[in-house]
Amino acid sequence: MVKVLISDKLSPAAIEIFKNRGVEVDVKTGLTPAELREIIGQYDGLAIRSATKVTKEVLDVATNLKVVGRAGIGVDNVDVKSATSRGVVVMNTPNGNAITTAEHAIAMIFATARQLPEATISTKAGKWEKNRFMGVEVTGKILGLIGCGNIGSIVADRAVGLKMKVLAYDPFLTEARAVELGVEKADLETIFAKADFITLHTPLIEATRNLISAEAIAKMKKGVRIINCARGGLVDEKALYEALKSGHVAAAGLDVFEVEPAKENPLFELENVVCTPHLGASTSEAQENVALQVAEQISDFLLTGSVTNALNMPSVTAEEAPRLRPYMELARLLGGFAGQMTQAQDGTIQRILIEYEGAASLLNHRPLNATALAGLLTPVMDGVNMVNAPVLARDHGIEVSEASHDRTGDYQTLLRITVTTEKGTRSVAGTLIGNGKPRLVEIKGIKVEADFAPHMLYVTNKDKPGFIGRFGTTLAEAGVNIATFHLGRAAEGEDAICLVSTDGETPEAVLQAVRALPLVMQATNLAF
Repeated sequence: MVKVLISDKLSPAAIEIFKNRGVEVDVKTGLTPAELREIIGQYDGLAIRSATKVTKEVLDVATNLKVVGRAGIGVDNVDVKSATSRGVVVMNTPNGNAITTAEHAIAMIFATARQLPEATISTKAGKWEKNRFMGVEVTGKILGLIGCGNIGSIVADRAVGLKMKVLAYDPFLTEARAVELGVEKADLETIFAKADFITLHTPLIEATRNLISAEAIAKMKKGVRIINCARGGLVDEKALYEALKSGHVAAAGLDVFEVEPAKENPLFELENVVCTPHLGASTSEAQENVALQVAEQISDFLLTGSVTNALNMPSVTAEEAPRLRPYMELARLLGGFAGQMTQAQDGTIQRILIEYEGAASLLNHRPLNATALAGLLTPVMDGVNMVNAPVLARDHGIEVSEASHDRTGDYQTLLRITVTTEKGTRSVAGTLIGNGKPRLVEIKGIKVEADFAPHMLYVTNKDKPGFIGRFGTTLAEAGVNIATFHLGRAAEGEDAICLVSTDGETPEAVLQAVRALPLVMQATNLAF
């Protein structure tokens, strides 16, 4: 009999699911790291929320562990890399608390508009300060929505129902999807200039860290109200503090903070700040949903081998896995390449076409499509996996299609991904060689033969004499070692591609130097 440990508080209904499925289950909450390490070796599965830390040290002694299931979205408390290296599947429940989090953001809009927490404290103290708490209506106000994915689109729907005008910024939001949601696409500058309320629903990545900075706040209209129920670190808290004190920002509603648990924070001193302790997902319905989902997913995996909502492996059946595994890796790498190229060009994705030729045309394409999408969306979204990638694409109005050709061209098997943005169309193709090793064979219609490497430098240039020498010298003078060097061109004197694998990420200063070279049109770091 398989055995599961529940180490954080879950709904009793989740425990019953395990028992009814024939899974032996122990509930032991509040364990110290040492206590968890002492007993984890007994279990095949581990069900957690956010309190349990599944570290490398825990995984090193989890000799029987096969799956970790997180009841919720974030897996910051799980060392996914170590889990993967030990063959432990990490699952989450990405859609169980979207409505709850969106509703919390709407609640914050009302709380900041009407100063509800401070008014409550004042009234309970017997002061009856009607003139002190003069609020604003939300009807007719402009809501600036930064991030319009699953949660953001729900916020948009509720805000439209409140008769607010919604301006939405999201790199993946298409015009068609914006019309469907009843929102207006806008860039950040427009949102900063026009919005009465700004709410954040974007992942925390390097590109979004301190997105709401002192510079951004200075561009906002006086009296703006800022809501963050997404991730701590999206807002520069020091800059927000100064803007709140000066009155440039009228109020802020914060459910997340740069440092959590947030026991001390200068923002707590201010009356015009509404704070909650990361309650976005904290409703009885959401807790029930994610608990039931994680119990079903863990049980299915342990009893049947079915994989759902896995972050570190594809959802495929046991029969398909050996045949699909090398194609999964090829799809992931090609998707990652296409996604990073698109991110570098800052284009909103409108359409994605995934093509299969030769032997690849005979495969089950659904997991391959999902894996390619996950690779493509990962550079700009957190928590993307092959299960939720198709949903995220749909939520952002991206048209995804596939084409299958049983013909055999230059290669016995081939995958091609074509991405269309408002700035143009780009494609990348690859094949499998030898014992199933992925290989890049085409970029933007230009033939190029290259192996994927952890760190690569992608350069586009005009095919003219002297470029290679100047390029190599620039890298050499900067101490960047070239591991492999691959070239391709459309035709003599026309567009050319240079793909270099390096021993590490090329520093930004070196990239700038490469971009400044004559004939260079683009230079981008790629990581796999």
